[in-house]
Amino acid sequence: MVILRKPLNVIVAFAFAMLPLVGIANNPSDSTVVAHSEEVVHAEEGHHEAEPLSKKDKVDAYIQHHLQDSHDFNFFSDEAEGKHYGFSLPVILYDNGLQIFSSSKLHHGEAVAEHNGNFYKLYHSKIYKTDAEGTISYDEHHHPTNVKPLDFSITKNVVSMLFTSALLLLMFVGLAKSYKKGAIPTGFGRVLEPLIIFIRDEIAIPNIGEKKYRKFMGYLLTVFFFIWLLNLLGMTPLGINVTGNIAVTVCLALFTFVITQVSANKDYWKHIFWMPGVPVPMKIILMPIELLGTLTKPFALLIRLFANITAGHVVIMSLIAMIFVGKNLAADLPISLGLTLFISVIEVLVAFLQAFIFTMLSSLFIGMAVQDHHHDEHHSEDMHGDHDNAIV
Repeated sequence: MVILRKPLNVIVAFAFAMLPLVGIANNPSDSTVVAHSEEVVHAEEGHHEAEPLSKKDKVDAYIQHHLQDSHDFNFFSDEAEGKHYGFSLPVILYDNGLQIFSSSKLHHGEAVAEHNGNFYKLYHSKIYKTDAEGTISYDEHHHPTNVKPLDFSITKNVVSMLFTSALLLLMFVGLAKSYKKGAIPTGFGRVLEPLIIFIRDEIAIPNIGEKKYRKFMGYLLTVFFFIWLLNLLGMTPLGINVTGNIAVTVCLALFTFVITQVSANKDYWKHIFWMPGVPVPMKIILMPIELLGTLTKPFALLIRLFANITAGHVVIMSLIAMIFVGKNLAADLPISLGLTLFISVIEVLVAFLQAFIFTMLSSLFIGMAVQDHHHDEHHSEDMHGDHDNAIV
């Protein structure tokens, strides 16, 4: 494995290092998801009327809680005693300066946090500035009008991405060091090497070309292992759903988009703005279509990853919920567990498949942008062919 020292690799490394900061774009979820489902909002009367939750409503609220981000790791809760078991994460807000405190002060949205004379409340997945009583004001559409400070908190998804980034660093540094001992890697490097060769021979070289693929191998390897490990981490009981967060998939797709456009050659832009060999009226019509196509490609990347991972989590959680919603426990338990095990095995395959597809499509888009077009040579060959046919 060769570590390239080129500007593109530095940019990619910096971009992935900054990726955890997308926590500002995330909507941290907490027990307020359940609290919100317990309320029937009457905007005309300006008050909330609590209603008891059915089993189905509780299951829906739990699935939403599992899919979304949060300011703490909550392993399980005791509804009878109102206790939550897990650990808190740091809350970092910008409100007339940095305000840093533990998310335990918010108590899963059930309490008002006081810090430096300021009061904050977690309401419907967002942190609002409020008073000591936790008052939330509303407009005519029943949307909160309280000031919402900038949220740079280290959420559950951010911790997961930092952990995955550190794991990737350890894996590849260990692989690089093992090559110093010989041509054959040792330890866990024997598992990594076939995967790296697979990405090089089956993804990078066929789509980008043997002459230019090395420049982009760093990004392709990083995005493949990053997505794959996050997908596998999301299958653990920790309730982590990073790649099912639209903000994360948007950032990953933007990396591919920026690298593609920055690396594109003049032939790429010529085919977009003034396609050769096409009548002028058609060029004018095709120009906005081709330009729009540069935006639809990363959009397809982010939606495919987001939708597939989210759908898998929803299906598994719904199958598990059959145990609690069904009335016949003896009949529902084996069916639910059997289907859950079956879908979980499929999800292991999907975790790898989605990482592979994202990497493959990224390399395909990059290859389309950097490939060389030899119009003059093709035109010359066509002329020679016509001349030979005429002689025959």
